[in-house]
Amino acid sequence: MSESDTPTTHFGFQDVPEGEKASMVHGVFSRVANRYDLMNDLMSAGIHRLWKDAMMDWLAPRPGQKLLDVAGGTGDIAFRFLRRAPGATATVLDMTEPMLVEGQKRAEAERLADRLSWVVGDAMALPFPDDTFDVYTISFGIRNVTRIPDALAEAYRVLKPGGRIMVLEFSRLPDPGLQWLYDRYSFNVIPAMGKVVANDRESYQYLVESIRKFPDQESFAGMIRAAGFSLVKYRNLTMGVAALHSGWKL
Repeated sequence: MSESDTPTTHFGFQDVPEGEKASMVHGVFSRVANRYDLMNDLMSAGIHRLWKDAMMDWLAPRPGQKLLDVAGGTGDIAFRFLRRAPGATATVLDMTEPMLVEGQKRAEAERLADRLSWVVGDAMALPFPDDTFDVYTISFGIRNVTRIPDALAEAYRVLKPGGRIMVLEFSRLPDPGLQWLYDRYSFNVIPAMGKVVANDRESYQYLVESIRKFPDQESFAGMIRAAGFSLVKYRNLTMGVAALHSGWKL
């Protein structure tokens, strides 16, 4: 295969060979792991916590369920799930070990460690058998996957019949004026904040760019349906700054 035939994908606004994106994303999250939760609070003025609570409200965790939280990093979603579902268990999978290490520290502090498993792995090649989990979640991680359809296919495979996928991700504001204002904030404030708080402007520049490259709400819903899921719906959060997508393996 010639260089011009090499499959490419986007890393923020850059076009890069597909085979290089995962390591580049890994580098981003390895560098920001110890400031990741603090930066989430600062970038969203704490609103990401309300979005995650809204995710749990719609998901309605039930006792005894088995959760797989992909790109679960420091465990925010898994912790919320377990607090609402007595006897449930959660597996947190992430490609970045330093993120999982931070999550394990939190789990021990919050006395949830005995209900959690932590796995270093790839969303596009999950190291689990078919029909294993009741619930699959991914929060602010799907846009970093090299081939999103492959990750959605893997989600479908590892869910039990009757299982549910729920995705929380940044999305698009339907009002062009509001989107323009949001873009000004994102590109001018967030990278500068990353420089001050995490000493890493470049990683947060990538994160802002990756949001703009992610499909809009309807397009992403279509991708979930194409993976085999039924009853696919979405809800906008904060006027569309983020969105929740839900689907079922029926």
